Amino acid sequence: MNILQTPRLLLREFTPEDADALALVLSDPETMRYYPSPFDRAGVEQWIERNRRRYRDDGVGLWAMELTKTGEMIGDCGVIVQQVEGERLYEIGYHLRRDFWGQGLATEAAIACRDWAFAHLKTDRLISLIRPENLPSRRVAERNGMSVWKEVNWRELPHCVYSIERGRLLASTP
Repeated sequence: MNILQTPRLLLREFTPEDADALALVLSDPETMRYYPSPFDRAGVEQWIERNRRRYRDDGVGLWAMELTKTGEMIGDCGVIVQQVEGERLYEIGYHLRRDFWGQGLATEAAIACRDWAFAHLKTDRLISLIRPENLPSRRVAERNGMSVWKEVNWRELPHCVYSIERGRLLASTP
């Protein structure tokens, strides 16, 4: 099922057939260097299944990111429910295949997810959990209008919690 489209991207629900393309992202050591480790094939398949459960249970999840010109799946971006210090928050997450870095695609997808979330979800805050040393992801969050809200120890690792509030987004819209 297609969720949203931008000028260059289509975001849609994952299918089990996406495992090969997603493995090019989640199994790449450089792309996943801020995670405890890259994913093996079983981990990639579990990632897809976990997001398919999220679609059913939460109404959101990470979505497959395709190039509209070619239909090639090059990563994921979406909205997931996270528990941070006992609070249930909607997080915008993204992972992009390394050969597409530096083209603004993660930012384009993240902005589209931000706008979709504020239009479709009952929330006044969106976050992105990012390791402090992950400067590229931090720049994507900043281009998405987010700023550091707080720092937390999440899943036993330090993370910056980037945040944007609905009112801030509306105040900056021309």
